[in-house]
This record gives sequence, structure tokens and C-alpha cells, in this order.
Amino acid sequence: MSAATHAGAEPAPLCEAEAEALFAPLAAEERLLVAVSGGPDSVALLALLTVWARACAGRPAIYAATVDHGLRPEAAAEAAAVGLLCRDLDVPHVVLRWEGEKPRSGLQEQARLARYELLAGQARALGGAVIVTAHTLDDQAETLLIRMAKGSGPAGLAGMRARTFRHGVPLARPLLGVAKARLVATCLARGLDHASDPSNEDPRFTRVRWRALMPQLSEEGLTSARLALLASRLARAEQALEQRAAGLLPALSTRGDDGLRLDFVGLCREPDEIVIRVLARALAASQPEAEMRLERLENCALALAEAARGGEPLRRTLGGCVLRLTGDGALTVAREPPRRRGVHPEGE
Repeated sequence: MSAATHAGAEPAPLCEAEAEALFAPLAAEERLLVAVSGGPDSVALLALLTVWARACAGRPAIYAATVDHGLRPEAAAEAAAVGLLCRDLDVPHVVLRWEGEKPRSGLQEQARLARYELLAGQARALGGAVIVTAHTLDDQAETLLIRMAKGSGPAGLAGMRARTFRHGVPLARPLLGVAKARLVATCLARGLDHASDPSNEDPRFTRVRWRALMPQLSEEGLTSARLALLASRLARAEQALEQRAAGLLPALSTRGDDGLRLDFVGLCREPDEIVIRVLARALAASQPEAEMRLERLENCALALAEAARGGEPLRRTLGGCVLRLTGDGALTVAREPPRRRGVHPEGE
């Protein structure tokens, strides 16, 4: 650990050697679309990524996009400032605007969804680009706290992934292990101007309230780095659990005219967490559009497991599916038939 990373020390800017390691997973891509808001995180990302991409032949072409959500009068000027930076860096830049009426509630979440949709559309328009965002160690820690407060399970508490997909387009987050303060220091060291979004200080927003608590949590040892480490460990456990569940579903199931048939007694020899995950996969295989809360899934899986161990039949509905457990421990999962008006099926 360098001296610059110790408590009380001035944060050090990212050096080119660090950038080499951070961006190495992107080297084989053809095009990268950098999401640049104009804040210090994304400005530092763009500058570092541009230098890295041009250091060696065969590295990806860099493009940039700024999303103007139309929520603040300053946003247009900030997008224009990003355009000037991109001109200096010789990086093609577009401004993507979120048009239409804005929601009165859940504004930040809807803006986030709109942002990814616009970026995915631009990535496809470029002929296939990977979206790159400047999410940081601090963002990861805040995400973990927010999801904990909402009652997320292990998958949610694994935090943001370094590589994922949005609207069918790959999205990379190479800076998840980097503290925001180091990106601010990078901007200062390189003389890069950046904007400050006042919404980042607005306590009406959940993430801002959690951010304000971070100094207190850090004093008790719950630092951003430790929260991010917890997320990475949960991601590792999540991968192992999902791999086990993915292998069990085809091994324990067959498909017939009446739906997916699962050897539930055999499944119940596994830990409860695996039972829950395999049931979730069976539901998704029968009804891909199914959405369900984790709590309902857990309650249903554990009720079925208890019935199977006792040799009792049980019928439940969940996620648009009907689940029928027979006394011999076979579980059939089938799409729920269309409901007639005024008629409600049995089950939960």
C-alpha cells in the first residue's frame, strides 16, 4: 500500500502503470463508448482511457457520450464543456437527450434507466461498442449499503459487476476498485476541468443520504474499501452458488406436456439456499417474464421443502406459474393459465 493511500495522506492521482492494469481487460475490444457526465470521475476516466488506447496499436477506438437528462438548466453547458474536452482529446462526442415528460417520483432511478437505454442505443449505432462507466469504490460501497437497507439477497449484495450488460450491450466498470478522491486528484494533476452536479448534495436522494453517513461508518471501521471487499467476497460466493444451481436443474428435471417436472425430494438433499435458487431457475425456465420478490420466493421454496420432507402434497402460485408438489416429492412447474375476471386461483 502506498503512503498516499493511508488515512490522512493526500490521495495520489492514478499513474499510467495503474491505468494499464485497470484497462487491460478492454484491450481486445474494437470500440469503447465512455459515458462522460462532466464530473471528475468520468473526466478522469476519459482522459486516462484515451492515453491508454493510443499507447499501443490495436487497442480500441474511443468514443464519448454525455446524457443530458433535461433536469437542470446547467446540464446543457456541462455537456458542451465535455464536448470541448473531447475536441482537445480528439475523441468523437455526442450529447444524448432524455426527451419527454419526467416522472414525479423515483426520478433518479428513472433517469438512470433512461441513461443506460440512451447509451446502449448509441453503442449499437457505433457498430457495436462496449459502454464504459466511471463507477468507483465509493459508488460500490454506497450501492451495497442501499441494497442492504432494501433487504437484498447475496446476488444484490455482490454489488455492481465489473462487466455486465444493459439492453443487450456490454458495460464495463474498470474503476470499481479506485477511490473517487484519487480520480479528483487525477483531474487536478492533469489540469482537467470538471463540473459539480448539485444533485450529488441533495438529501432528497437516497444515495446522497448514505454518502453523508460514510464518514461516521468509516470511523467504526466500515470504510468504502471494506464494504467493496465484502461485495467482492459475496460475488465470489454468488458465482459458486449459481454454478451449483445451474448444474442441478437439468440433472433433476424433465419437461413434459404438463410443464417442467422436478425431483424435489432429490433437490431437498441440498442446502436451503440451493433449493431456493434451483426453484428460481425452474420458474424462469417456465415463465421468462416472471418477476418476484426474494421474500416470496424464499417462503414458497421453504414451504415446498417442508411439505416434500413430510411427504405432503402442496399447491402454490408464484411468478406467473402454478407449482404442484405431489406426495411422492415430484414438483411440476407450469405457466399459470389466464385468469378469468373475478376468479382468483388458489395459492398465495
